[in-house]
Amino acid sequence: MPGGRLTQQERQQIALGLADGLAYAEIARRLDRPTSTITREVMRNGGPTAYRAEVAHRATEHRAHRRRKAAPREAQTPPQPYGRDAEAVREYEEVFTTVIMASGAPLMMSRVMACLTLTDTGSLTAAELAQRLQVSPASISKAITFLESQGMVRRERDERRRERYIVDDDVWYQAMMASARSTAQLVETSRQGISVLGPDTPAGARLENIARFLDFVSESIARAAEQARDILHTKPETTPDTTT
Repeated sequence: MPGGRLTQQERQQIALGLADGLAYAEIARRLDRPTSTITREVMRNGGPTAYRAEVAHRATEHRAHRRRKAAPREAQTPPQPYGRDAEAVREYEEVFTTVIMASGAPLMMSRVMACLTLTDTGSLTAAELAQRLQVSPASISKAITFLESQGMVRRERDERRRERYIVDDDVWYQAMMASARSTAQLVETSRQGISVLGPDTPAGARLENIARFLDFVSESIARAAEQARDILHTKPETTPDTTT
């Protein structure tokens, strides 16, 4: 199986595969590459609908150039716990950030959320976030304010009176329930429009169909989130190896 960076020709094949509706695994098989390589490549470069081979190639070269310039600073990065590959973790964090962005979150908010989620403690101070992400404290503050407003993070003081930002295990349940409530509000608003536009008109019929569809989706999301909530608190049966 070939290793190393993807070539421009391979990126063109990825773009063609996406245009044909192929799954990542099938594209990977055709290129004799790991599926994770294709997934990471697509998600860090706009996702399946926005991926462009030329743009992805230039972006990769730019990231490589930027990393070479930053090499002295990165050389001081402490080793990852649990024997993790630091480069693999960094690349995965980029992918995770891109996926969060695809859901509609701004870039900095997505970076902060990914950083907190992928931290073993699930909590960091503003200074720790700024250092890890190499951004200003003001950028962190703005991102945290946004994430708090969405119920994605919370604050608390540690024993040294420092403010820590925490992502709870329950955050994804809360996010799904917020989505269900938002969808339910759209259902109510759509049904209000039916009486305004007339139930027997094309516009009224369209709103009725929208309301029935979203009502079903909203109830399904809420029901599934309630049924699956315990999964978020499931702990491994065995303790992982803590060797650094």
